[in-house]
Amino acid sequence: MATWGLIVEMTVGTGERKHMEASVLGHVEGSREQALAELAERIGRYTPEHPRSPKRSRIFRTADGFLLVIDGAWQSFSSRFTVAELVKDSAAPPPEPQPAPVPTPEGTAAPTAPPEDAVQAPSGPTVDRYEDGVPVKPAWLGRTDLP
Repeated sequence: MATWGLIVEMTVGTGERKHMEASVLGHVEGSREQALAELAERIGRYTPEHPRSPKRSRIFRTADGFLLVIDGAWQSFSSRFTVAELVKDSAAPPPEPQPAPVPTPEGTAAPTAPPEDAVQAPSGPTVDRYEDGVPVKPAWLGRTDLP
């Protein structure tokens, strides 16, 4: 299954310092059409930094995404939304290790895993938390292996 990046290239700055910057809004695993649908949904919630007083806003559909053009009091600003397949990520988290299958002797049934919705007791020490769920004592406090 492909991983798609939801990318926005937006106009930042004003006057002679006006330029384009790109950032990744998020990732979608699935088909290109699913990624385009997610991108279309995010455009409705997107609020660009410029212009401060928009006069007119237009959204255009392109082959790989959308183009948002906003006319301000003196100049126009644009944001290009693109769907692009992720080919390489230098900071990607390592894949989760898959458990090795346990061989079973013939005639015996393999052990079954508990259902995913089964409640399991937490392992490790309990942590005191405030009402909002934040730990009272940070996990890093008192560690001697940190710089």
